[in-house]
Amino acid sequence: MKITKITLILLAFFFINKVNSQETLPVYSDYLSDNVYLLHPAAAGIGNCAKLRLTHRKQWVGSDEAPQLQTLSYHSRMSAESNVGLGGIIFKDQNGFHSQIGAAATFAYHINMGGREFNQLSFAISGMFSENKIDETNFILPGELNDPVITNLVRAENYYNADFGMAYHYKTGFAYLSVKNLLLSARNLESITYESLNLRRYITTIGYFFDNENPNKLKFEPSITAQLIEYNQSIFVDFNLKAYRKLANDNTLWAAVSYRRGFDGNKIEELSQFTPIIGINLNKVMISYTYTHQLGKYVYANGGYHQFTLGLDVFCKTPRLSACPNVNSNFR
Repeated sequence: MKITKITLILLAFFFINKVNSQETLPVYSDYLSDNVYLLHPAAAGIGNCAKLRLTHRKQWVGSDEAPQLQTLSYHSRMSAESNVGLGGIIFKDQNGFHSQIGAAATFAYHINMGGREFNQLSFAISGMFSENKIDETNFILPGELNDPVITNLVRAENYYNADFGMAYHYKTGFAYLSVKNLLLSARNLESITYESLNLRRYITTIGYFFDNENPNKLKFEPSITAQLIEYNQSIFVDFNLKAYRKLANDNTLWAAVSYRRGFDGNKIEELSQFTPIIGINLNKVMISYTYTHQLGKYVYANGGYHQFTLGLDVFCKTPRLSACPNVNSNFR
């Protein structure tokens, strides 16, 4: 048993020190909480309102040092007549002794393709700065491995990254394509240089909003999001369905379900997650709760993840005709 523990610890140190390039924002299902900008930079300034969003995610509730993520994002079009959208994200991602703090800025350009219906092509580029930190000051290792030279370390490094995205909206249909982690540079930690990993991630989303133009009936928005991680060819697909119910005083109750499935040929078990989301738009305030449950035989702490999102729509303009809720905030 002692050999097993030591082996696992050594493997952990090897993995930590050799993972020489970290991704920036993890890809969860919070984009369904009217937060598409976190996933696709081309969504910056896409809507008739500027959008401020605050999220808090906690995994494995009840476990010490469980992973958690906080994000604060804002994006808006420069003016009603402008084609330029700007956005920014601040985030903190923490997992035990590893933490990451970063910020991103986005420039988007939206092209009106003409016609009486909403018809728009968008392009965007995001630049990101992040600080990775490993805090080993509280490490307690068995026996001969419990050396202060090894354990009492706080190591930090900064790096830059960039994302590219494009989107197309026609009437109530939408499609996004984003390439994450474009900049791949060598990393230097404690004067030891490692080659970087290829962490490019390709993400596409397509969906359609079925607007029956009856405020007393449910409106549905099915969508699919697929992502490919280049270095190991892992593929994950989200199958989503979102429903909206108009309430009095310009309020909206909505709910979503998402099923994420891995298609990377994992011989042990493919990733499988089920995520229900419930939210409400109270005029210009949005509140939502997300619960993700990991399915399958091999899960940790029942595989439960909780997230809360608080949003505020500001500087709203006249809604555009025949557009999805991501464009027309609360489809007013």
